[in-house]
Amino acid sequence: MNSKNWFNNRLGLVLLFLCFAVIGEAKIFLPNLVSDGMVLQRGQTNKIWGKADPNEKIQLKFQKKTYMVTADTEGNWQISLPAMKPGGPYTMSINDITLNNILIGDVFLCSGQSNMELMVSRVMDKYADEVNQYENPSIHYLKVPYAYDFNKPLSDIKPMAWKPLTKEHVMGYSSLCYFFAKLLYARTGVPVGIINASWGGTPIEAWISKDGLKEYPEYLDLAAVYSSEDLVKEIQKMEGRRSFEWSKVLYRTDKGLHQPTPWYAENLHDSDWETVDMFSRDWASNGWKPINGSHWFRQSVDIPESWKGKDAILRLGCIVDADSVFVNGQFVGTISYQYPPRIYKVPASVLKQGKNQITVRLISNGGYPSFVKDKPYKLICEGEEVNLSTSWKHRVGTVMPSIPGSTGFQNMPLGLYNGMIAPLLNWTFKGAVWYQGESNTGKWQEYSDLLVNLMNDWRVKLDNPDLPFYIIELADFMAEDDPGKYGWRKLQSQQADAVGKVSGAVLIKNSDTGEWNDIHPLDKKTAAGRLVEAVLAE
Repeated sequence: MNSKNWFNNRLGLVLLFLCFAVIGEAKIFLPNLVSDGMVLQRGQTNKIWGKADPNEKIQLKFQKKTYMVTADTEGNWQISLPAMKPGGPYTMSINDITLNNILIGDVFLCSGQSNMELMVSRVMDKYADEVNQYENPSIHYLKVPYAYDFNKPLSDIKPMAWKPLTKEHVMGYSSLCYFFAKLLYARTGVPVGIINASWGGTPIEAWISKDGLKEYPEYLDLAAVYSSEDLVKEIQKMEGRRSFEWSKVLYRTDKGLHQPTPWYAENLHDSDWETVDMFSRDWASNGWKPINGSHWFRQSVDIPESWKGKDAILRLGCIVDADSVFVNGQFVGTISYQYPPRIYKVPASVLKQGKNQITVRLISNGGYPSFVKDKPYKLICEGEEVNLSTSWKHRVGTVMPSIPGSTGFQNMPLGLYNGMIAPLLNWTFKGAVWYQGESNTGKWQEYSDLLVNLMNDWRVKLDNPDLPFYIIELADFMAEDDPGKYGWRKLQSQQADAVGKVSGAVLIKNSDTGEWNDIHPLDKKTAAGRLVEAVLAE
């Protein structure tokens, strides 16, 4: 071989090596849904998609089959998997990416507001024994991260993992989704996947696309007002600063924090404080106007000698709006908004035999400050309980104007559809579960039409004209003489009306459950069981 041929051969080898090196470095990118632990819908085709270099060759291997596709000129690619039987866990490879713990089963899109989102950790008062005794690796759950956009449908969700139903993850599951998946699996033995796209306090119009809202131009115009990301950021910055300044004034003027002896001190002399009934409105207003700002409450509680050296739990029901709590002058916990139950651990080192001083600093942001009736107010230690008195010593720390309102961008029309539903449109679902309406009771007259539009809209966008919809009826709420009860019942009737207009939609009865004093009732299992029956009936 002459030197010229030798050189040409060597050059060819080098170029071939470089070519393979470039191929080896080519990367593909998967959406966050396509990841470890994903659940694919049995019995239907499923899409796997992503991004790559333009014209990149994609090889997918799954269940002993190989699928090939070439990315288009913009780098987009998609592979359709044929209908498969339930099972798993399986492994999938896509070029140099390996995905593990994949299940094939029944996948449900669950959406709505806080009662869909409410986590298992919030219902442990009722279900602790049941939850603590159950794990199931054949149930996987993904909570779609919060996102909104007023300009365009997003193509992907923020990073979030599919989570198996284990003790490590169960507290973060939606309580309704938890019981639904558990009860459904018990009846079918088929793996269950839940994708939960929900956000507390949000109205239905936030979850409908631009096409679905075309009959409501005022909603589309409202979304257009916030189409400037710079404007949204400016508003958030300004409102955040304003809220911060309000809090600064609250802290600076609160006498309970700045007296020679702070009002949470164990040895404070409170004999000159007013004695009030915690459930009375007398202390909460000046006769016609709520007293916003800070209210301080104190009472002494006798602790049995048997509690010596033991931790206790202080239950303070629910409080409107926020609170900080002290026992014997020691801080034991705080919650910044009204809905969560107040459950504070009191260490043994804080408690003492005999009298113990409990102090509550209640912050009222706006409206009437209050303790919610018919909730637990007690100290608990290893099964023993000491009930708190309804009589407290009370004193106002400072009077404030209502905290300035803020713009809930997540509540604006269109935004949540673009941010949290649009990225899911390539997924295949067995059904959709909708639990929402609490935030629309003030304008219930339009709810039926909006719900019909949502169901039809999602079916079109998901390319599934027969997708079953399961509408969870609002649970009962409010006292019978509460003025808001009328709108609540009307909203329930609107739910039923919408279901009657859409083929393949089912109303899940839930109005016979609920708690008059809690918009987030603990009983999520009853509705979940009825949901399972409806799914199996299909």
